[in-house]
Amino acid sequence: MANVNAMTVDVEEYFQVEAFASDIPVNEWSKYESRLAIQMDKLLGTFADTNVKATFFTLGWIAEAHPEILKRIVAEGHEIASHGFMHQHLSKQNADIFSEDISKAKKLIEDTTGVEVKGYRAPCFSISADNDWAHDLIAEAGYQYSSSSYPIKHDLYGVPLAPRDAYRLSNGLLEIPVTTTIWRDRVFPAGGGGYFRLLPFWVFDFLFGKGQKDRTANFYTHPWEFDPDQPRIESNFKSQFRHHVNQKTAMKKLTKLCEKYDWTTMENAYLSKEHPTLGDWLSVASGKYSEKAS
Repeated sequence: MANVNAMTVDVEEYFQVEAFASDIPVNEWSKYESRLAIQMDKLLGTFADTNVKATFFTLGWIAEAHPEILKRIVAEGHEIASHGFMHQHLSKQNADIFSEDISKAKKLIEDTTGVEVKGYRAPCFSISADNDWAHDLIAEAGYQYSSSSYPIKHDLYGVPLAPRDAYRLSNGLLEIPVTTTIWRDRVFPAGGGGYFRLLPFWVFDFLFGKGQKDRTANFYTHPWEFDPDQPRIESNFKSQFRHHVNQKTAMKKLTKLCEKYDWTTMENAYLSKEHPTLGDWLSVASGKYSEKAS
């Protein structure tokens, strides 16, 4: 029987991404042209055509600026979840600011859509060993699960030694990492984002196929990844390349991915299943559980 994987979208504007954070102050966001309605129309249309249901981790800022988009997401049968309010890397927040941000976002999204928000994803998967206090605050804010970790090495995010499969913390919160795979004794990203656009489809498909073998995979993307006509932000070459690479072909690749695998929401894919506790993970010798699960 084929696995049913989780399709997820981080709903944010092109000018809110971490790659441009040093170029665009938060107080200037409103000066930029919004492209979200155009991008979401493409994305929701593709999901409808391929019979995909997804989870949309949405900024509170977006809920305030574009409530009609959130209502459309829910009306079309997708799950709405929280990406926090202001898309700030956790390293820029203390506990009080973080708690206020995620609580404010949850309430606004629920008030806008009329449905309970169960899931949260930190901007840039920025929960690490240095700020894992965030998990307690996420649980206290009323979230049932988090998808805020990516067990890879990356300059903006990543905890390479973190669990590669979903696990439950002592506070009851379920943490669901983005999917990776082990190939030739190395961990490779297999969960989407810039890697999905950068790699040829057959390479990504090979990694994703291994990553979702005998497990539920967690794939993520963003609306701006499918919009080659969006305005260009003046920034360094690395950030420009990272943001714009292969946007013209991204929708064709996403359509192929949607058609090849079965997809559902995070809630449907994970919440009804049993998952190991973090203690279970820590009691197993480093890497053994991951290698067995691959």
